[in-house]
Amino acid sequence: MGATGRRRFLGLAAGAAASLTACGPGRTATGAAAPTGGGTAAAPSPEPSGTAAENARPGNADWAITHAGPADAIEGWADRVSVLPGEQVGLHVSTTAPGFTVTAYRMGWYGGARARQVWKSDRLPGAKQQPFTVEPATRTVITSWPRSTAVDTTGWPEGCYLLRLDADGGAGQRYVPLTVRSRSTAGTTVVVNSVATWQAYNEWGGYNLYNGPSGGLPTRSYQVSFDRPYQYDDGAGLFLVYEAPLIALAEKLGIPLSYTTCIDVAADPNLLRGAKAALSLGHDEYWSPEQRAHFTAARDAGTHLAVLGANCCFRRVRYEPSPTGPDRTVVCWKGAWKDDPGYRAGHPATTDFRSPPGADPESSLLGVIYDGYPVDAPYVVTAPDHWLFAGTGAKAGDSFPHLVGVEYDRVNTSFPTPQGIEVLSHSPVVCDGRASFADTALYTAGSGALVFATGTMRWVESLEATGQGGIHGIDGRAGAFTRQVTENLLRRFAQ
Repeated sequence: MGATGRRRFLGLAAGAAASLTACGPGRTATGAAAPTGGGTAAAPSPEPSGTAAENARPGNADWAITHAGPADAIEGWADRVSVLPGEQVGLHVSTTAPGFTVTAYRMGWYGGARARQVWKSDRLPGAKQQPFTVEPATRTVITSWPRSTAVDTTGWPEGCYLLRLDADGGAGQRYVPLTVRSRSTAGTTVVVNSVATWQAYNEWGGYNLYNGPSGGLPTRSYQVSFDRPYQYDDGAGLFLVYEAPLIALAEKLGIPLSYTTCIDVAADPNLLRGAKAALSLGHDEYWSPEQRAHFTAARDAGTHLAVLGANCCFRRVRYEPSPTGPDRTVVCWKGAWKDDPGYRAGHPATTDFRSPPGADPESSLLGVIYDGYPVDAPYVVTAPDHWLFAGTGAKAGDSFPHLVGVEYDRVNTSFPTPQGIEVLSHSPVVCDGRASFADTALYTAGSGALVFATGTMRWVESLEATGQGGIHGIDGRAGAFTRQVTENLLRRFAQ
């Protein structure tokens, strides 16, 4: 994404773009008429899975935070981004209250409740932790909070969790996100939590990879640590905005799912082996070279890929340890990459993938490439007969206001682009006065794997749109459209 003046919270809408006319029928990147992928029939439903059995259990609709309280009322962080079932995770909590409890909610569908309580602690003693410090050379915010408690995940199903911290007397509440990752992804659709991007935007302590005390790049951090809470009011990072709606839909469908994080994919070259599909969710900007290599290898072995957002695989990062463990620090020097001690020691430059040295634009994997910020524009269908649009009722030229934003991708053959890529929507946008297009695109890799990209960051958010005047002004008609397209995609992937 761009540099100075970036949005504090990615869900905020940009100013509305100028109204533009719809473009013509769907085309491939070379200008030929786009094929329709073998007709309009959606893939049949897969057999029932463990995901379906889990979501048949009663949910707990009281999972949501109702009183966040003051910023320092209670907050915390986990010393692992993910654990295998049965492993322990340490929680480091600071609170002004004399005590607190921890409640673990597995996030999913659960008949619309969206979560199930799997565990709750006894009351634990609370303490206000010492202030953070800032490491001068990299401007990294550092906390040295001791463990407040250790949580045993024995008996917890795999999945995406929010651990809710509740201070005594209703003084405040915060979440701590945690992934209970799958031991195997074979035969499943893999949900990959984009924790590196969550941390890149986390401004707790006054610094992230975009801003420092000056409010811009000159005082930003060059690396950020997971050893701190997430800043935003609920403490969940970007999970609830860009990931939870997709997880709810996928679990509602009952398709076989597995769960992991971008850091785990980077660490294990075999993690995606045998997976039917892997999902990049709403905002997945920060990738390590290892993660990209392992996604590419999975595609080349026949695993389908979907980018259900935009600005994916844009920044190249490196992981380094923190005092609590390996891969707990996200390093990204961006334009200052020459000053990075890691680069001087022989590591790849932590700058944009498309930039030298070692330029490798993301389009060679994704088909689309990031094109800009900010936009707010209608989404325009250009290939309505494609199987992805089956059941939507969409016709050529149909548009869905505000669905394109706040960042977008497009097919741009001046960058490496897979042969035969199909452009399914071609939506005019105006970005800082520059006319361009946002594209939804699909291509088939040599292995037979499908690679799909929505071209808009608002796709996952729109899955929750049910009425008029919702988030960003996206209405229920757009929500019904994106839910149907996403269902068609996930069912085909799981086939």
